[in-house]
Parts: sequence; structure tokens; C-alpha cells
Amino acid sequence: MASAGAGLLVSLGAHAAEIALYPTGPAEDSAFIRFVNAASVPLEVIAQPGQAPLRLETAAPVSAFFPVQAKGAVKGTLVSGAQTLEMTQTVAPGEFATVVAVPRADGGVAQVAVREAPDDFNALKASLAFFSLDAGCVEASLRPAGRTADLFKAVADGTLQRRAINPVRLAVQLVCANATVGEPLDLGELKAGERYSVLLLPSASGPRLLSTMDALSH
Repeated sequence: MASAGAGLLVSLGAHAAEIALYPTGPAEDSAFIRFVNAASVPLEVIAQPGQAPLRLETAAPVSAFFPVQAKGAVKGTLVSGAQTLEMTQTVAPGEFATVVAVPRADGGVAQVAVREAPDDFNALKASLAFFSLDAGCVEASLRPAGRTADLFKAVADGTLQRRAINPVRLAVQLVCANATVGEPLDLGELKAGERYSVLLLPSASGPRLLSTMDALSH
């Protein structure tokens, strides 16, 4: 329902505290949406004109997951610099949708939505996802820094893979077309029972990685 989506986006400007995703996963009728700013300028998510936007600065580009009514249309506007994009997303029960403002070669941005319905909870493991959102990185893979075995292999553009891993300190290396790209990204100490995401994003200097702990906004 459009009204349900608008109600969600109105609340985005409240800057509610973020908490870790609850370990047992969402209720059957729950759905969630978050926003990622991959552009070089701040991104604003606006429900209706005149309402306070959710503003994602380049230094803190990932929002928490916000609850939405499952199957309801979440409508709003994404504003990046001088560009405005209308947004309508429908999120199914049990889904977590990630809406990303991705920079284009012409200097504008495009919106890309990736959805998942995680079912991999393990109280003794950490859950790690790899989002592939840069078509310029062919056969995008992710491996532990200094090793040759891949955590994620050949993830298609616009999709993600998720897996359970041991709760240890981890740094990851991006691999495109079987060649390492850029410097390793330190994810820090992963905690058992928590969910994390690594996003592969385009930039003016080439493919880059961004990490975040998946969190709910209450």
C-alpha cells in the first residue's frame, strides 16, 4: 500500500537508533528496506515534499533496515546532487531489500534494488553477504586477504551471495576476472549471531568495497 510506504519514509528522518538484527530472523509478515549511497555527493531519501529527508552522507553511506508492510509499495524520491529519481519498491514477506544509488559513467546515478530472504541463522557463526553492484568487475569474487580460496566466487552483477563463517577477525580482498583489485578491506572482528554485508560499488577510481553490519532501526 502506498500509504504504508509513505509512512515508513516519513519516519526515516527521525534518525532512530540502530540495533543488530534480531537473531531468529523476521516474522513471517515482516519486510525491511535500507538505502545505500554509492555516489560522491550526499543522498536524500524523501517521502513527500516538505517532509524531513533521510540524508546519507558519503562518510556514512548506509542506513539501517527500516520495517515496512510486506507487499506494500514503498514510494519516495531519491535526490543525489541535481538528479531526482522516483522510487517505488515492493518488498515481500521475509525479504530485506537494499536500494543503492549507484554512480553512472555520465556523472548521474541509477537506483538498483537487491533483495534477499536470509535463512542462514546460526548462533555460533557470523553471516556475511557479498553484493556485486559494479558491472565493470567481471566475475566478482571475494577472498580472505592473503589467501587463494574464495569466500564468494563469480557473483553476478546486481545480485548477492550470503554464507555463514566463523566469528573471527577478517580482512577481504576483491577479485575481478581472477585478478586482485585494490587493497584488502578490514572487516574487524565478526561476532557470532550477527549479520554483515560487503558491497562492491563503482567509483571514479574503479571498483571499491564498502562494509556494514546489518542493523534494524527502531
